[in-house]
Amino acid sequence: MMKLSLKLVRDIRQSIGQFIAIVVVLAVGAFFYAGLVTYSGTLDAYAKAYFKAHNLSDLNVYYSQLSKQDVARLSEIEGIQKIEGRYTLDATQAFEGYEASIKIHSIPVKNEINTPAMMEGRVPSKKGEILLDSHYAKEHQYRVGDIIQISSNNKDYTFTISGLGENVEYVKKNEIQDHKNFGVAYVAEETIPEMGYGFSYNEVLIDAKEGYDLDQLGKSIEAQSKPLSYVDQVSKERTFSYSKLKETIHNNNRMSKVIPLVLFLIGAVILFLTMSRIIDSQRNQVGMMKALGAKDRTIMLHYMGYPLLAGITGSLLGCFVANIVFIPLVTGSSSRSYSLPDIQFVLSFYSILPPIVFSSAFGLLSCYLSGRTVLKERAAQAMRPKPPKKMKTLLIERIPGIWSRISFSYKLILRNILLNKQKAVVSSVGVVASTVLLINAFSTQAALLQVANQVEEVYAYDLRVDYELGASPDASKLPSGIKQKYDVSAFPVELIKEDKKEKATLTVTAKENNLIHFFDEHKNELFLEDHGVLVPQSYADKYHIAEGDLIQIKFTAPEFNKKRIEMKVLHISTQYSNPSFYSTPAYLKSFGINYNPTSLMIEAGSAADLVNIRTFFEQDPRVDKITDKEDLKKSAQYILKQNSFVFIMFIICAVILSFGAIYTISSINMYERNRELATLKVLGYPKNKINRLLFFENIILTTFAVLVALPISGYMYTLIVKALSSAHQQIPDQLNIFIVSAAVSFAFLLTILANLLLRRKVTQINMIESLKSVE
Repeated sequence: MMKLSLKLVRDIRQSIGQFIAIVVVLAVGAFFYAGLVTYSGTLDAYAKAYFKAHNLSDLNVYYSQLSKQDVARLSEIEGIQKIEGRYTLDATQAFEGYEASIKIHSIPVKNEINTPAMMEGRVPSKKGEILLDSHYAKEHQYRVGDIIQISSNNKDYTFTISGLGENVEYVKKNEIQDHKNFGVAYVAEETIPEMGYGFSYNEVLIDAKEGYDLDQLGKSIEAQSKPLSYVDQVSKERTFSYSKLKETIHNNNRMSKVIPLVLFLIGAVILFLTMSRIIDSQRNQVGMMKALGAKDRTIMLHYMGYPLLAGITGSLLGCFVANIVFIPLVTGSSSRSYSLPDIQFVLSFYSILPPIVFSSAFGLLSCYLSGRTVLKERAAQAMRPKPPKKMKTLLIERIPGIWSRISFSYKLILRNILLNKQKAVVSSVGVVASTVLLINAFSTQAALLQVANQVEEVYAYDLRVDYELGASPDASKLPSGIKQKYDVSAFPVELIKEDKKEKATLTVTAKENNLIHFFDEHKNELFLEDHGVLVPQSYADKYHIAEGDLIQIKFTAPEFNKKRIEMKVLHISTQYSNPSFYSTPAYLKSFGINYNPTSLMIEAGSAADLVNIRTFFEQDPRVDKITDKEDLKKSAQYILKQNSFVFIMFIICAVILSFGAIYTISSINMYERNRELATLKVLGYPKNKINRLLFFENIILTTFAVLVALPISGYMYTLIVKALSSAHQQIPDQLNIFIVSAAVSFAFLLTILANLLLRRKVTQINMIESLKSVE
């Protein structure tokens, strides 16, 4: 057995480049498996424990006003385990050059639902104390004991920071996880009356009994709330924070299964070809081992050592690289995307073991399939060289006038490919898969760039001025230097489709407003009309909405008393980021809803005018927020930043996989034609011509692989877009022809590079040994 082990080492050394290429291909699969499984598994386990430890509310029910007695009566409803009332309000904090928004919640003395995870200090227990979210505090350099001043309801209040922490209900604050401009805070209940809001609640947190139907519980609460000032309710599955985290876990979990499996299958194909070549080249050695009394099982185990060693080495290498590259990257990405206190991503033994098992299993199977034919032969038969294949006439040879005009080199290429169709197809599988990865990696990265760049095409205004609740733009009190201005109002609504609800925004503005541009999926410009609503493509895709359909919209603001209207779909608009439904004041008025503008879109006459205009609105006490195009870009750039590192790794791994597959397959192809190439060398065929022969053959195989990869890439890209898209985010779903061309060109470039590295193997062909055969 020791002799066979030494022979295995010698076999690997003789084809070390090929062995390294196989190890690298398997390492890529292990890299993605270990990284994605660690990320999604840790995130899933942590989220479940975090939600349970801090008792995330199952239902949030909103009212205009609610007393403690009302909360006590609601607690008697069947299915409620615990109930807590609280008051929620919006506040602002002024900084130099901008204002930050703060969502403030009251916190009961005996807080048992949505309990905070304390980073430092303690929960506020008396008037004048406030618990600030730690990320907001870090952004503005606040510490426990500092004094902060906030504004609410046109009044200023001073608080002492009693503690810093994170709350389970704000795992994700907003799309871009903006801690600078948005924060969350908690104050003691007795502070609320001091702020002029009375001693009452406007929100109830519900902890349902284990296994109780939340839909039924929600209906019971709504029925019991008829005498009360009931507004709305939201289950935890519908909350932005919870749904976003679950969506991330689901997508990464799915990717951790599909991507490594595809990569391991590619590795299995390459291993099958490699082991077929090795065993076929050592038929006489197999015969000698059998003649010396070695059992078939011993011989098979000897050859299985090659894929087993490649699988273990590749898996360990992939997991090691994942630990030092992938894990730190997702740790940083997670900290930017979610507020999860003290979460740590650590590569465990259970994430290392599956790649070793899968890659080794595929390798052992490929070895068994490629070696069982030789092992069935008798020792004497195996010790003889393999007889040449029986040749047959090709179809193209039977066509008069064609075959005779083809040069000798191309005849050799055509005969080799067409007489070994199955081997040519199998050899192309690795190239097909790697080309698909290249096309999708390049295309998805380009799509994310397109999302970030659409802001420039859609929004033409210089400033958007949002007024406080109850205030409206006054046309008679606007500064000079304004070239164009249009009133705008945004209504919080819900799209209702059968039994499904989706939060949305309905933006109402004049149809003449040319500071916003709308486009369809073919980049044709769309315009608002007074007889319909413009629907974002992301919502239309998710809920199967088409032009001319009627959709139900429910206004969720309390003053509308849950009013529902049925609107006709005018157009479907491509809106990659910040999608919104758009309508005109006239169409809204047809439903009996008066248009009351709350915002103003402005185009300045010059850069100097823009500075003066901005200064004017910053000094207006009725103005709540001022937004420019740079603020809109942040959301799109955040999406690009969060996803770019994954696709950069995809591109790098696709390049490595492509090169590994092409190099290995080309090397195998060269071995199988050793006798033919040696004959050409003996006949005086120049090395350059032999290299050109192999080069054109590999180019033909790559061309075939690319043609097969193109339709597969379209399907795969559709799946990737579907995974990244949601009702609130649209990703371009069409492959960019220039990007596809670049990816295809890259595949050919890798083929050329592999051929250049294999040129020396042609020089090293032993003509005498290769030409030995049974006469």
